[in-house]
Amino acid sequence: MARAMFDYTKAVLAKVSFDVNLFCKELKKAMDRLLPYEIEELKAWVDTLIKQNPELNQCLILLNK
Repeated sequence: MARAMFDYTKAVLAKVSFDVNLFCKELKKAMDRLLPYEIEELKAWVDTLIKQNPELNQCLILLNK
């Protein structure tokens, strides 16, 4: 079940990556819901996504909390 939540989170984040505010909001929710090891995986995935969409860079602060 947890893996399904991780995959769902990635799908949602990819879909909202066009809007920085929405992306940050969804990323914050993901950080509250996911397990610690999933958060580490998510950080790596978000880093890759930010390379494609540099405007999302301001959301990185949420990953460092």
